[in-house]
Amino acid sequence: MSNMELNINPNEAAVYALGGLGEIGKNTYGIQYGDEIIIIDAGVKFPEDELLGIDYVIPDYTYIKENRDKIKALVITHGHEDHIGAIHFFLQALNVPVYAGPLAMALIKNKLEEHNLLKTTELHEIDEDSVLTYDNLSVEFFRTTHSIPDTFGVAVHTPVGTIVETGDFKFDFTPTTKQPPNLQKMARIGSEGVLLLMSDSTNAERAEFTKSERWVGKTIHKLFDEIDGRIIFATFASNMSRVQMATEAALEHGRKIAVFGRSMESAVNNGLALGYLDIPEDMLIDAHEVNKLPPEKVLILCTGSQGEPMAALARIANGTHKQIKIQPNDTVIFSSSPIPGNTASVDRVINELEEAGARVIHGKVNNIHASGHGGQEEQKLMLSLIKPKYFMPVHGEYRMLKVHEGLAHDIGVPEDNTFILDNGDVLALTEDSARVADHFPAEDTYVDGNGIGDIGAAVLRDRKLLSEDGLVVVVATIDLANKEITAGPDILSRGFIYMRESEDLINEGRKEIFHTILMAMREPNATEHSIRNAVVSHLQRFLYGKTKRRPLILPIFIMV
Repeated sequence: MSNMELNINPNEAAVYALGGLGEIGKNTYGIQYGDEIIIIDAGVKFPEDELLGIDYVIPDYTYIKENRDKIKALVITHGHEDHIGAIHFFLQALNVPVYAGPLAMALIKNKLEEHNLLKTTELHEIDEDSVLTYDNLSVEFFRTTHSIPDTFGVAVHTPVGTIVETGDFKFDFTPTTKQPPNLQKMARIGSEGVLLLMSDSTNAERAEFTKSERWVGKTIHKLFDEIDGRIIFATFASNMSRVQMATEAALEHGRKIAVFGRSMESAVNNGLALGYLDIPEDMLIDAHEVNKLPPEKVLILCTGSQGEPMAALARIANGTHKQIKIQPNDTVIFSSSPIPGNTASVDRVINELEEAGARVIHGKVNNIHASGHGGQEEQKLMLSLIKPKYFMPVHGEYRMLKVHEGLAHDIGVPEDNTFILDNGDVLALTEDSARVADHFPAEDTYVDGNGIGDIGAAVLRDRKLLSEDGLVVVVATIDLANKEITAGPDILSRGFIYMRESEDLINEGRKEIFHTILMAMREPNATEHSIRNAVVSHLQRFLYGKTKRRPLILPIFIMV
């Protein structure tokens, strides 16, 4: 069907997610009324380990591509990868105006420049007071706090009521960014009446009020008081407050600051340009100056707190970094907690650092990280301020959405008024009704190298087989007309067995295939295809009987 139309009535607003439901990442939400659509965020998801060789996972943009004429704006809540990481894929699929706060905009410009999209994209920087107005819809913003500056919630006003999407948030009343959450504005939007709230569910399982960034600052200052060797400080490049606290503590203790890692360098440059970081120029030093200073006069600021194999910290840990080698009195501070799925890589880097002689400070024990997402108490506070009629938890795995739904019931939202949906489900709303009205395809799209969406389940299945049991190639030259094998068959193995040590198995396999091909050629209407199938099924049985493994079998025939 060329133009996907939603199965909704003309007087209903439609709300849907292309990504972000049942998962952490690829946040992309649509709000639609009549022939106008606002898209909120264009996030990416990093692949799970079983997605062999896949670089990124992005949403399937088919539905919005087919309705591109209706899309008025792509509105960005903040500059994290799970909200802006797919923006170049999004804009290649459909070119629409982009609205974002100052830091997110700086990060987006870097991305678009890298992908040659900067000249062709219409960009608008917004602040908390910006209002976008269209025929049916208007959009306003409210400031929230998160682990990156310039974070906004979005309120979309439709003819049937207001729909609020919080973006990522916590309630930090003593933020180090001097950007406290605007409770007055949230309460005003709530008191004017909100039809639907879509709220961040990341920390729904934590029955707490998430600690303030300022509390982490105290710990960092205390650590700097106690450490006398070099300090290597690893955190998310986007976490300006953490970078600012580390640099403040360094300045207080007379330490010069060296910055390592491409994303950390660009974060420091953006932070200085936008006024979020305040570092005197003479305190920043180049890489080659690090080893000339006494160890107690150095702070190394780097990326790699998630154990990413190519980041600065991993290279320092395994000894492949050009400028920095671990010294016995070094202290490494991990100021982050592992993203789900990264724990093993983080542990590996910590082990390598400790084996190299460093002291490593990490984890909940040491109070050097506070989450950017609110716990249950903050989620209840958001529900209480916005007072929605209907509620749809977003940004979380299924169990988190489920817990968050329960919190809404506790706050007094009726059970029939809450919806846990899947990507692609369409929630249709009027002033006094809400129903799941439709569904469009919203499967994951895999990006591998330059290929977008060309790796499907079949290719991943082959990669899985190759990674588990290897590959066996059968080569033979066949004269089908005279029913003869003129050369071969030969067997080659990669990742299945070591051929030099398995001559008997190979020779026996060749005899088996020789007979299989002859038998298959003598069938009344034998084709290259039928011979190939006979070889695959026979060899599979034979090899499984001998080795209990199922390699991928690839017959290559030269037909005479």
